[in-house]
Amino acid sequence: MANEDLGRTLRRLRRLASLTQEELAERSDVSVDVIRQLEQRRKHSARLPTLHALANGLGVELTTLLGDPPAVSSTGENDGPRFVAVRRAIMPVLWGPEPEPPGPDFSLDLLREQIAEGWTQYHAAEFDSVMKALPDLLSDARAATASDNDRKAGFAALGKLLQLAGHVAVRMGKTDLALTSLERAIDAAGESSDPLLLPMIVNSTAWTYQRQGRLEDALNIALRAAEDMANAGRTDTADGLKVWGALTMSAATSAARSGDYERAAAMMETAEKEAARVSKLPDGGDNRMVSVFSPSSVRIERVRLAVQYGHPQDALALAKGMRLSKDTPPSWRTWLLLDVARAHTDIGDAAGAVKTLESLRRVAPTWMQHHTLAVAIVRDLWTLPNHPPGLRPLAEFLGVCE
Repeated sequence: MANEDLGRTLRRLRRLASLTQEELAERSDVSVDVIRQLEQRRKHSARLPTLHALANGLGVELTTLLGDPPAVSSTGENDGPRFVAVRRAIMPVLWGPEPEPPGPDFSLDLLREQIAEGWTQYHAAEFDSVMKALPDLLSDARAATASDNDRKAGFAALGKLLQLAGHVAVRMGKTDLALTSLERAIDAAGESSDPLLLPMIVNSTAWTYQRQGRLEDALNIALRAAEDMANAGRTDTADGLKVWGALTMSAATSAARSGDYERAAAMMETAEKEAARVSKLPDGGDNRMVSVFSPSSVRIERVRLAVQYGHPQDALALAKGMRLSKDTPPSWRTWLLLDVARAHTDIGDAAGAVKTLESLRRVAPTWMQHHTLAVAIVRDLWTLPNHPPGLRPLAEFLGVCE
């Protein structure tokens, strides 16, 4: 939706699929009236379950229907030299030289710190900085895997970097490249001695499957990885419980988006009970390198699921008075504020939506520009006959108003 509105994109994709509006309605289980309103631009957005259903009916990824994020240009395969460098780092050239052991100045501790900083930048939506650093960091990690002394630690670093590269690729709208990076991260995790790395990468893979509309695949791998962790006794430390919790929430998201809200709610109830144990368990160290899971993140996810399943009043009730833990990343704060803004929009509270988006612009302006949902909400508000105070600066900030 950065380049064309939802209705125009929907009409173009439907015609490419050689479907009438009635045929798409039957395949997606979305009413033909909703499809007609979207295509005629009388309706400018829809709930995420509706968007997922339309994408599935069209046989495309959800991101294809929504368009590229506002902060990302759509230029096909010619992504510019920075992203080309990331591609080459993820997939080194065929028949290229084998990695050589690092020199005497190499420090594995410094590499770990740089990886942790990369994740911090990612959660702050500083994607350009992450992309700039990734090629050299991946080269250093591959060199560490050739060292006899640090081989397993080198593979752990490589796996975590490839996981980060996969996340960045998703944010750039390149989910197939993301899966390639994550598959290579899984291979690296298998050569490392970190028992939590594999399930963390599986969780990233599940998230990427969700972005592609592969909800059953996402659900199954997240549940299997969470079950494997529990069976292996990996939830007795704070880090292990965080990884298990993130997988459980991911499975709940897939279940909800598939229409099984009761199953999702049951998973989230279990996750919420377990999240209370995190602060009581031995801390594993650097939180920047471990999955996000806490009472705050569970509540944020519950708000998200309520909005996605069409329960805006429940979402607002869950969000009211919420106090986030200090380690809640900017990305998660962004998702919460966007979901609250969408809930206000869904109940017709335009002023509440604008107030929430103003808060988002203050705390995470880069994330706001990157999210297609922010554009969708502001587009909806902009079509109102009476614009609430504060809407125009937001619309100008996102390039919505003409």
